[in-house]
Amino acid sequence: MTQREKRAWNAAKNRRELIEARFTRRDLVKMGLLTSAGYLVSKDGLSAEDQTQSPPTTPFIEPLPTVPVKQPVASLSPAPTVAPNTAAGEGRRRPHQAFTQFVPCVPDKTCLVPQKFYEIHQREGHVSVSPNLPMQFIWGYDGITPGPIIMARYGEPILVRQVNDLPPPGQNRGFGFPSVSTHLHNGHTPAESDGNPCDFFGPFDRPLSHFYDHHYPNALAGFKDTHPPLGDPREMMSFLWYHDHRVDFTSQNVYKGLAGFYLLFDDRQIYNGFTPDGFGDTGDETKGFRLPSGPGFRLPSAPSLNTPTLGEFDIPMMFGDRVFDPRTGLLFFDLFNLDGILGDKFLVNGKIQPFLRVHPRRYRFRWLNSGPSRFLQVFLTDLKNLSARQRFLQVSHDGNLLPHFVQVESVGMSVAERSDVVIDFSQFPFGSSIYLENRLEQKDGRGPTNQILPAGQGNLLLRIDIVLDPVADNSNPRGGLPVPPRPQNFVARTFRFDRQGGGWAVNDRRMDCNEVRFRVKQNRAANEGEIWTFQNSSGGWQHPIHPHQEEFVILTRNGKAPPAFEAGRDDVARLNFNEEIVTYRRNRDFVGRYPMHCHNVIHEDHAMMLLFEVDTEGDTNPTP
Repeated sequence: MTQREKRAWNAAKNRRELIEARFTRRDLVKMGLLTSAGYLVSKDGLSAEDQTQSPPTTPFIEPLPTVPVKQPVASLSPAPTVAPNTAAGEGRRRPHQAFTQFVPCVPDKTCLVPQKFYEIHQREGHVSVSPNLPMQFIWGYDGITPGPIIMARYGEPILVRQVNDLPPPGQNRGFGFPSVSTHLHNGHTPAESDGNPCDFFGPFDRPLSHFYDHHYPNALAGFKDTHPPLGDPREMMSFLWYHDHRVDFTSQNVYKGLAGFYLLFDDRQIYNGFTPDGFGDTGDETKGFRLPSGPGFRLPSAPSLNTPTLGEFDIPMMFGDRVFDPRTGLLFFDLFNLDGILGDKFLVNGKIQPFLRVHPRRYRFRWLNSGPSRFLQVFLTDLKNLSARQRFLQVSHDGNLLPHFVQVESVGMSVAERSDVVIDFSQFPFGSSIYLENRLEQKDGRGPTNQILPAGQGNLLLRIDIVLDPVADNSNPRGGLPVPPRPQNFVARTFRFDRQGGGWAVNDRRMDCNEVRFRVKQNRAANEGEIWTFQNSSGGWQHPIHPHQEEFVILTRNGKAPPAFEAGRDDVARLNFNEEIVTYRRNRDFVGRYPMHCHNVIHEDHAMMLLFEVDTEGDTNPTP
């Protein structure tokens, strides 16, 4: 081991001991270990300049894992209640606001009463990420990462019980905190079920609790206010995900594995103004938007509990990068890198650089960048012909289908952004291989340099082998979702994302669970909304900005119209260096407190977040 490697190992060991002791950023400042600018002091055996490098691994020797679909249960015990069942150990502190709305349920009307129930246990798992590394101790939903796929449909409300079975703090194997709050990212969800970072619970919190019931109405936005009785079909969502959102510990808990897929379909075909056969993300490649799915797809209808399955040609992929301890080979998290953590190992669905075998036909891939801090620009690369420019179809950005599907050569994703793409593998020679490659240069957690690397010089994520026999392809991607009109009556607000005193801030203030920064009026009229302007004042950093509760539409980036892939609705805005983004949004149907934050989860945990509240009055504060 070289002197530099010894120094890096010793620094990692010392930082790990501080992590296990659960010191906060404020503790480290008091101890003189962090500068006022937020960097570790230059101490021998501690400095963050001594970066950990993972042991070598051999790529493309294991298949891409297939993530299981979560199955509903007939009932839950104790039975769900409108009021929090704290006597039985529920962590919820506010009643369900939408359980009893629109009762009794009648056809072709929005009904919010849960019709299906799920129970997920958050627990430690023991998994392999590569045959070159030892088995890893992760935290996962049902003990796996990614967590099981929840397949849901519009018009069918569900309830998901999250049970905290994580090990106690002293048995966390180096990092992670067993107090949790599960957020359905991009969900149009009542506040008490949103997974607010401050709604954490666990058997080690006060008051003690071990489960939390989340009510997901799966209703189109506007069903109650602007577009009764079914909501606005232009606001249909398709690709969501769920992840831990515990204040101060989101980065550690998600890095450890607490993330999963939530897929939302709509096969009702009952909307005025839309051609029934040509509308809807139905999951059936012969109907609606006709996106690839194939045989095997099945959505259960309430009250039936027949097994939901995802089509063979619809494949969710969770991208993430990680670091592994060079001495033990175990997953390593560096609490002391406040810019953002970059891994040198690239995982897809929990495996380091796996492979996937496909038929020569169209596939729908759902790409999610789970971070923690790396941005991606994903290309198709032919290592035998590096000059080839491969094109494919981008059909969504974030959880929402685009107004028009776009032919692209690559897809960019900051942390938490998603994209649905359709790739036709019949265009490649049978027996050949193509690679998913991230060519976006990024040297540290501040953000990418925005330089695109030459083909073959980026990060190879997945090898795709076109080796399976030809099969029928009934898909024919078409259509898109029109963008709702901009509101005419609005409140304008500006948010500056910047650094302050060694941490991160929004409008010069850090996150405080006891402080609601501003109040948004529940926009009950079709022409009501808000204009939110995001400004990056932090200098050499980029920030993926995520407001909860409803999506937004980007009006301008630095005064110019957004590119085609941002022409629809989004839930994450990549805020580039010294950039300004102007957006519009509405806040309907539900009331309560919601957060907005940077989704570089390192920045989020070091206070680049705020709380706002939706109510019937609102305020007009322009710079909360």
